[in-house]
Amino acid sequence: MLKKLYDKDPVWFAVLWIGLYVVGFSAADAASDAIGISKLITAAVGLAMSAVLLAFAKKHGLLRRCGLVRFDGSGKKYLYFLPLIVISSVNFWNGVTAPEGLLTSICFVVSMCCVAFLEEVIFRGLLFRGMCDGGNVKTAILVCSLTFGIGHAVNLLNGAPVFETLLQLVYASAIGFCYTAIVYRSGSLLPCILSHAVVNSTSLVGAECAPWMLAVIAAVQTVLGVGYGIWVLKKVPAETE
Repeated sequence: MLKKLYDKDPVWFAVLWIGLYVVGFSAADAASDAIGISKLITAAVGLAMSAVLLAFAKKHGLLRRCGLVRFDGSGKKYLYFLPLIVISSVNFWNGVTAPEGLLTSICFVVSMCCVAFLEEVIFRGLLFRGMCDGGNVKTAILVCSLTFGIGHAVNLLNGAPVFETLLQLVYASAIGFCYTAIVYRSGSLLPCILSHAVVNSTSLVGAECAPWMLAVIAAVQTVLGVGYGIWVLKKVPAETE
């Protein structure tokens, strides 16, 4: 059934996965909170969804199309990913705090790594490649970047502060643009998955910021994401060329 839907329309297949991901993780977060162990159910759901999506891609020969292949490019071409490394370190910019509880921390890290894997494969492995089939790569890059950023609005449903979420919509779109540029040029999602997983997981120990500091950090991430993404698109030829 999934393969038939994918063959019929890869874009709508990606949209289906976006819906499953949002609903599944929101319900899992609520269930985890209900039993008193944050992210416990979420980690299990994340592992299950990641396994299903990976198995689907492997079974139907879609690993390369989805970017689930080793990065074979020259790090020098990508400035040794230094801008990406800076972006990935964002949660250390305002200091760190000790996490609460070993089990809760493990569940959080596992669920956040699954979030990174699923979001990268869905948005830049499925949606982006599906839209590229139409021949308009520029539109595909723009849409995938913006939908990735706007998708974080779902955090409002989980009680996230409005101001913080609005900032997240902006810098997440910028970072989404950066990630999309990397996978478009390199053909590999692995640098993006790794960076995304680091950002997500280290939020566990990042110190809380004052609103003005959040705005500054968001601005820096936005400039870095857009600037590096443009540089990659302009300066780095596709690895397949």
